[in-house]
Amino acid sequence: MRGIVSIAGYVPYRRLQRSAIAQVFGNGGGKGIRAVASHDEDTTTMGVEAARLALRAAPTVAPDGLWFATATPAYLDKTNATAIHAALRLPAEVPAFDFGGALRSGVGAVVSALRAEGSGTTLVVLADMRDGMPTSADESAGGDGAAALVIAEDGPGHPTIAEYLGGASLTDEFLDRWRTVGDRRSKTWEERFGENRYVALGEQAWASALKGSGVTAEEIDKVVVTGMHARSTKALGRKLGVKPESLVDDLSATVGQTGSAHVGLMLASILEQSEPGQLVALVALADGADVLVFRTTPALADWSPSDSVADQIAGGADLPYGKFLTWRGMVTPEPPRRPEPQRVSSTAAWRNEDWKYGFVGSKDRSSEAVHLPPSRISMKGGAVDDMEPIGRADSVATIATYTIDRMAYSPSPPIVFAVVDFDGGGRFPVELTDVEPDSVEIGDRVTMTFRKLFTADGIHDYFWKAKPLRAGAAD
Repeated sequence: MRGIVSIAGYVPYRRLQRSAIAQVFGNGGGKGIRAVASHDEDTTTMGVEAARLALRAAPTVAPDGLWFATATPAYLDKTNATAIHAALRLPAEVPAFDFGGALRSGVGAVVSALRAEGSGTTLVVLADMRDGMPTSADESAGGDGAAALVIAEDGPGHPTIAEYLGGASLTDEFLDRWRTVGDRRSKTWEERFGENRYVALGEQAWASALKGSGVTAEEIDKVVVTGMHARSTKALGRKLGVKPESLVDDLSATVGQTGSAHVGLMLASILEQSEPGQLVALVALADGADVLVFRTTPALADWSPSDSVADQIAGGADLPYGKFLTWRGMVTPEPPRRPEPQRVSSTAAWRNEDWKYGFVGSKDRSSEAVHLPPSRISMKGGAVDDMEPIGRADSVATIATYTIDRMAYSPSPPIVFAVVDFDGGGRFPVELTDVEPDSVEIGDRVTMTFRKLFTADGIHDYFWKAKPLRAGAAD
């Protein structure tokens, strides 16, 4: 049976307390918190982080294809999946495609991969950043996040942890939520109309999926209903006929609704809490209804997430509302009085693709000296062109020294620069992210993370930064 071999969710480090919105504007907000992508993150960088976690939990798996789905792509015309492909150092023979532009793209990519019998191993990456005007329901209820699923047939070296039993998809054309090209915010129709359509479609798809999978509602151990239309998801959840304890928290109070990424994030969260032999179902409402039914396998007992969704949720840090509005481009504070960076060279980026996207240095074959960035001439012995590539993206490092720069240009000053020493060799000066400047100390342990340095002339300059190694992350 085809199914999920490995899965991971990615929840950004920063959190917005929804109550902070009302404290500024006098209305809006609500209870709970939402996850916020940092100023140096977008859907591509979050997708890279989710994919790294999923592949780290399945080290023997080699993807045959990469599919990336998002409703908020960093680029139009250009394929965003190619940057993820490069950061993961996948072979050129592995195709990378975008499923983009709609909330349903996320579940569509997952369903397509699950139904693609005989297509090998597909890495499906989902990511989204949800925006809204200040005080709007979308601003407070939305969230940022990503997920990645490794989908394949069960086999030696890549056993499925959740086999796909079947599902159902119903499509209907009706105007519920829309955003035209160039708009920052989504618009929605009257809620009762959407609820009427989604609940009816969800009930029909649910009945069809159970029948096709050969299971009953009472047998389902865990189920979640997800979608941007909150009234519909709550109403449909009451009509599924499952045991009350089977309905799983949809993370709306701790992460927010992450749009096209939420189906993957919820599946990751559910499977991290499941046991072998359980029936798991997911219902997604977006321009129709999609239902997926899985049975967890004995291999789930031997599978361990690299950094669980629960640990990531627990490990976040609050972000002031003013900083959130700045990062989202809703307000424009005075910028640093320094020249803004110039756009990167396309040809130079291509020539240094392994270094820029894969963080691949060089290692002297004779002295074993590690060079970051890669070098033709060894720092020890002076050997020339006698190097082998060595990746450091998944290595852990220690801060040797650091400085806090309040003068250099940054979308979110100050910048914390550090010199780090990697386990196994290699020293590199690097920018730190997801960190409070006053908390940095020499000797702190850090890991690498794929981020956006800046954007100039519409070109995103992606590279690697370091972030603190926190509890739950693999060392």
